[in-house]
Amino acid sequence: MSKINKAACIGGGVIGGAWAARFALAGIDVNIFDPHPEAERIIGEVMANAERAYGMLTMAPLPPKGKLTFVKGIEEAVQGADWIQESVPERLELKRGVLTQIDAAADPKALIGSSTSGLMPTDLQRDMKHPERLFVAHPYNPVYLLPLAELVGGQKTDRAVLEDAKAKLAPIGMKGVIINKEIEAFVGDRLLEAVWREGLWLIKDDICDTETLDDVIRYSFGMRWAQMGMFETYRIAGGEAGMRHFIAQFGPCLSWPWTKLTDVVDLTDELVDKIANQSDAQSGARGIRELERIRDQNLVGIMHALKAGDDGRGWGAGKLLAEFEEHLWANAKKPEADLDALKPLRVLDTKVSAAWVDYNGHMTEHRYLQVFGDTSDGVLRLIGVDMDYVRDGHSYYTVETHIRHLGEAKLGDALYTTCQILSSDEKRLQFFSTIYNAETNEPVATAEQMMLHVDSKAGKAVPAPGKVLDKVAALTKAHAGLPVPEGAGRHVGQKR
Repeated sequence: MSKINKAACIGGGVIGGAWAARFALAGIDVNIFDPHPEAERIIGEVMANAERAYGMLTMAPLPPKGKLTFVKGIEEAVQGADWIQESVPERLELKRGVLTQIDAAADPKALIGSSTSGLMPTDLQRDMKHPERLFVAHPYNPVYLLPLAELVGGQKTDRAVLEDAKAKLAPIGMKGVIINKEIEAFVGDRLLEAVWREGLWLIKDDICDTETLDDVIRYSFGMRWAQMGMFETYRIAGGEAGMRHFIAQFGPCLSWPWTKLTDVVDLTDELVDKIANQSDAQSGARGIRELERIRDQNLVGIMHALKAGDDGRGWGAGKLLAEFEEHLWANAKKPEADLDALKPLRVLDTKVSAAWVDYNGHMTEHRYLQVFGDTSDGVLRLIGVDMDYVRDGHSYYTVETHIRHLGEAKLGDALYTTCQILSSDEKRLQFFSTIYNAETNEPVATAEQMMLHVDSKAGKAVPAPGKVLDKVAALTKAHAGLPVPEGAGRHVGQKR
């Protein structure tokens, strides 16, 4: 799969800093140039929020975090980068000048994306020597969580560059959509502008306040759009007759005086004060970083819900998250399986993130089960039970788990897990896993689990195929010489 090897971010504000976080958490080293005196602090805070969000988003093993390097100029920033993301303020002459400097200093084969929200790529690439590799890569805030990037080429942009950019975004969990023709504000911002313009009129005319308007969106069509967008939602509204019936029924409304869409509200000082005061009353008690964390946590919850589609494929951003996790697992370090070494398998290395801790500052209870679940997944991949195997209709299901909590895992603690096979047969796999503190090597928790091999379509236990059983038997034989782990076979409440 086409991938980004090194990135450069020119501009490190809200958007540029979040691009840097998205790249770094995908394991990509990033050079950053931003003349702001507090750029490192600002991006550091964005990075902290991004790491917290990813800790909630997925338990799939992320690659080692890419290195963020702050440099003193554009020429230094773009050296060695094959993806350069420009995110400077939205002024044509400023962006054009910065992009021309990038073009002159970068490798001629490097892709150059602009984070502009509405400037035409043809205007941006006017003075470039290699305009064919310049395109708009318009993301949505927060870039490290929201996966969409609108890819828009100018008159001189090579179509193959857009296809390459789309391919390179996939491994970092992003959805690149190629817009067929350039137009001011592209697609997303034109839709947002329509809603924003109508909203301003509703506030100005005292139809509602800002909180009521936001409630109308988030408690109704906002939830529908998150999963199906606009047209698929309206198709359902048309009933069995579909979109043709919907348009026939509601199309005439478009000519009714329901909207001030073509009228521009006059943003007088009085109206600006009115909107600002209502907004402060609505959410001003919370700081911007707190609001960002609340937003991120809610977005993660929505994406998780969308991932759990009953057809196994998920919907919208949830489907994309499932594909991203599959990519992460496919590229994760495989568990060690030295059959000559008399020791349990070392399976997983992880770290306690801010999203994992409870009100006591300790790793919350359900995260232990997630870590043990990822440990068993690692063992299954080792014996050949991977995503392709599951898609073919077979897997191992956990039927019994006994967890003991022996120590405390706190925020920032590095952890690793081991797994010892206790017994197996053609259907069953019994094993004992331990979570250790990586610094002290002291056990934090143990889990004894029993799994059954199943035909998931038939919904019943069946013997595993020979190629899987051979690997299971080899592991079971290798671990037969190990002492029985302390705690194996215990029941709840039994003393040591």
